[in-house]
Amino acid sequence: MKGIILHGGHGTRLRPLTHTGPKQLLPIANKPMSEYCVESLCNAGITDIAIIIGGIGSNKVQEYYGDGKNFGVKLTYIEQDSPKGIAHAIRLCKDFIDDQKFVVFLGDNIIQKNIFEYVNNFKNSDNAASILLCEVDNPSQFGIAEIEDNKIIKLVEKPKIPKTNLAVTGIYFLTPIIFDLIDNLKPSWRNEYEIVDALQMLLDEKKKIQYYMITDFWKDTGTPEDILQANQIILENMKNYFNGIKEEDVIIEGNVMIGEGTIIKKGCKIIGPVIIGKNCVISDNAYIGSNTSIGDNSKLSNCTVERSIMMTNCEIRGKIKIKNSIIAPNSHISQKKPNDDEKIFLLGEGTKIIL
Repeated sequence: MKGIILHGGHGTRLRPLTHTGPKQLLPIANKPMSEYCVESLCNAGITDIAIIIGGIGSNKVQEYYGDGKNFGVKLTYIEQDSPKGIAHAIRLCKDFIDDQKFVVFLGDNIIQKNIFEYVNNFKNSDNAASILLCEVDNPSQFGIAEIEDNKIIKLVEKPKIPKTNLAVTGIYFLTPIIFDLIDNLKPSWRNEYEIVDALQMLLDEKKKIQYYMITDFWKDTGTPEDILQANQIILENMKNYFNGIKEEDVIIEGNVMIGEGTIIKKGCKIIGPVIIGKNCVISDNAYIGSNTSIGDNSKLSNCTVERSIMMTNCEIRGKIKIKNSIIAPNSHISQKKPNDDEKIFLLGEGTKIIL
């Protein structure tokens, strides 16, 4: 079997974070979200993978992943010149897939469960497709499945009045017959070619679509809050390690991961789950609270940071409280006058703020 990861789109709901690059490279627990997709496929035995790129910063995807060797996979890059929908992106991979079954992963989807079982079941079945469903609170934002007698009877993309709350997750198990159906698709009201519509055509032709219910964590990371939630779950399930340097009078509690070359100076406190990357400096009684990720080469001094993501080469100085924030690389925040009010930031790359 082969794999496909969709790495395009504009990420408009995540601006300004996505002004300089694709959302799928935004880090969750200090690792690009799409890397979790690569790992899921690789752990399921799928190592021949196509990545669909397009839009702002698509060159950064190739720069990060290269040919895939460092990640245990072989990568092929296929460009989608404009965002015409998931089905359109899949159709671009027809030559790459040839006559094999394959798995499609949306690059902004995070799933906690190992997909090996689903892959193995699909590989050994005569199903035309398999999908993963998950109960959600906002079903009108997803493709929705209607179930009757343990069978899928209908699939609808983003219905205004959903009949169920069973969302079709961004992980699809498909066979090459889907390509001919995509060729006959018409654009949706969003002017996109919807994979849910192609799956419905399979049902119309009486083809069998197997479904599985996800009860473990799954998240479509389309908003800042989605990213912070995914960051929290992944941090909670990581194994702690300490490869840095800790001075005296430092408090570290809970699940904490510290990278090489990082220095935690006297008087600082870290309450996990927290991950701090390589070559960081935490100083002057800084407090790092739970569910926080700090990227490589960052400096925090005399500040409080909780439930936030701070990317690489960032600096925060002064008596400031930051919570529920996402701060892009090379950003600097300086608080000159003490202020006990909590601050929430959503900052694009290279932002400089003096308070």
